[in-house]
Amino acid sequence: MRTKYPPIEPNRTGYIEVPGHELYWEESGNPRGVPVIFLHGGPGSGTEASHRSYFDPSLYRIVLMDQRGCGKSKPHSSLQDNTTWHLVEDIEKLREHLKIEKWVVFGGSWGSTLSLAYAETHPSKVLALVLRGIFLGRPKELRWFYQFGAHHIFPDEWEKYLDPIPANERGDLMQAYYRRLTSPDPAIRKRAASAWSGWEGAALKLIFDPNLFLQFTEDSHADALARVECHYFVNNCFFKTDNWLIEHAHAIKNIPGIIVQGRYDIVCPMESAWELHKAWPSAELEIIKDAGHAASEPGITDALVRATDYFGQFFRSS
Repeated sequence: MRTKYPPIEPNRTGYIEVPGHELYWEESGNPRGVPVIFLHGGPGSGTEASHRSYFDPSLYRIVLMDQRGCGKSKPHSSLQDNTTWHLVEDIEKLREHLKIEKWVVFGGSWGSTLSLAYAETHPSKVLALVLRGIFLGRPKELRWFYQFGAHHIFPDEWEKYLDPIPANERGDLMQAYYRRLTSPDPAIRKRAASAWSGWEGAALKLIFDPNLFLQFTEDSHADALARVECHYFVNNCFFKTDNWLIEHAHAIKNIPGIIVQGRYDIVCPMESAWELHKAWPSAELEIIKDAGHAASEPGITDALVRATDYFGQFFRSS
């Protein structure tokens, strides 16, 4: 089983300005290596130092960026001008800023959604895609996790998720949460953010991880994650149709890809990875038989590192 590469520090960091936001970015690894951008999950989660370690630093020029409203980007948890298509153009602006011609795009969970939206919009700028825990931003996926479906598997945690919402508002839990997550009352907002993020944190792994749960429910992280996620989800992830990414998969038919999916992913069930693979048959689908959603699960980490090693070696020699 492959594990991540040892920790490294950035070679340089900076901010790019877009209307209403300052976006943090950093670069590590080999300045002359194969360019890769890591697109984090959520939306609203932010990057962390360990994300650099999915890539061989001798092979890759590793770029991380905190999306609007999260991580080190400013202002924190802002919803202003924060849509999928703003993020797609932020990625392209960063590529131009760093004078990168083409890059590998790596993303998991929401990061897979954003990777696909970017690649389908700018296919000529993408060398390859490495995607994990596929989320296509569709109403049926959101309903499964936030309204009806996943609660059958985690009824104990579901009760905690329901707790901030009165019984008469539970017919549309995302809208009920959105009202609270955008409340001017800090106490209401904090309680909602903790419950929303705790529900996600409890379901991430095949085996519950208390440390990961604490990370998800830390106040600052939970506020950005819950607010930005809910903002995107009540707006259909800003896609014009319910199945937009599959409908436009023809744009990436010639881009090589590897899809890594946990068989027992509760947050983003495997059906979406399967449907993406059928729409994009040139991509390899690797199903991890003993994993849930989290990239840190051993089988998923192993597959992701093997995938990045493959593309790093391929593009270095090509």
